[in-house]
Amino acid sequence: MNRIYLDNAATTPLDPHVLQQMLPYLTDHYGNPSSIYATGRDARKAVEEARRAVANAINCTAAEIFFTSGGTESDNWAIKGLASANAHKGKHIISTAIEHHAVLHPLEDLERQGFTVTYVPVDEHGLVSLRDIEKAIQADTILIIVIAANNEIGTIQPIADIGRIAKENSIAFHTDAVQAIGAIPVDVRDWRVDTLSLSAHKFHGPKGVGALYVRKGTRLPAFIQGGAQERNRRAGTENVPGIVGLGAAITKAVTKLEENAKKISALRDDLIQSILKNVPEVRLNGHPTLRLPNNVNFAVRYVEGEALLLRLDLLGIAASSGSACTSGSLDPSHVLLAIGLPHEIAHGSLRLTLSSLTTQEEIDTVKEELPLIISNLRAMSPLYEQGEHYVF
Repeated sequence: MNRIYLDNAATTPLDPHVLQQMLPYLTDHYGNPSSIYATGRDARKAVEEARRAVANAINCTAAEIFFTSGGTESDNWAIKGLASANAHKGKHIISTAIEHHAVLHPLEDLERQGFTVTYVPVDEHGLVSLRDIEKAIQADTILIIVIAANNEIGTIQPIADIGRIAKENSIAFHTDAVQAIGAIPVDVRDWRVDTLSLSAHKFHGPKGVGALYVRKGTRLPAFIQGGAQERNRRAGTENVPGIVGLGAAITKAVTKLEENAKKISALRDDLIQSILKNVPEVRLNGHPTLRLPNNVNFAVRYVEGEALLLRLDLLGIAASSGSACTSGSLDPSHVLLAIGLPHEIAHGSLRLTLSSLTTQEEIDTVKEELPLIISNLRAMSPLYEQGEHYVF
């Protein structure tokens, strides 16, 4: 059975070119980048080349890039570090109701430490209002955090405008750009962010490696202590093969961004239009136009998301009902609740996320099979027979 992979928001397959770039640093070039002899210098050179590649991809200097284990660590470092560095000015933070848990959980931790957080709401499409951001600002606001593009519903936020508001009010600004890199243009100068997180495995790089952009002059304490790596701010021997893979993957992702976005968004729109046409009582979640090229997210009435995923899996189709980080939870998505869906409908969510490897044939298969699966599941549901049927 040929499997169809449509969960690229959770992770992407490693690009063969990226693997080839990594292999020498898993075998012959095994040196520690902190060592001064030739083998160590070779490793150091590879790390610094990757650092420049990341910097070039998001329009900053290499000195502003710090390697981490991934997006979650980068978010934690930025959020907790900026809060700590600015606590003398105040303890109020602004964020949104649809952030990734890598942001929400550190914020909960900060609240336990005495910080206060205003979670700005979003509209029915998951879009934050600039006016609401401005209204939330207080005299003691020290940090604004807004995700660049939502991992569940794909809505793209007006980051550059929020960055302007933050700068006008002398407030630090962090964005989680994990889903944005390689999907939409990312320019930290234009966005006016102080920190930005990214993760290699979201754009066909290896798992377990990411980066944090820290604008020059931004006060950010060391996150891990015990060594002088990453300019004394993130101790621990560098993951050289992973870092090399990150550099190779982000270079290819940005170089091919326009070409890939055009292809993927065409497949996305084909799938969305087909589902809306052929499946009654479904709702497209997320903004209709300000949307990641690869994201399709539907709420399906009278169907449990888990049952839908299992039926798809039996046909060799990998999909998701939301964030991979919460796949073991029985609770409905906090993102879907934030855009106004009731619990019973949020439980019937389906996320299909594409990549440059997705083919038209694969999309055609999903277009054919998905309506049949939903119809079959609804036929077994007493709620569907008893329900008041309507169009979203």
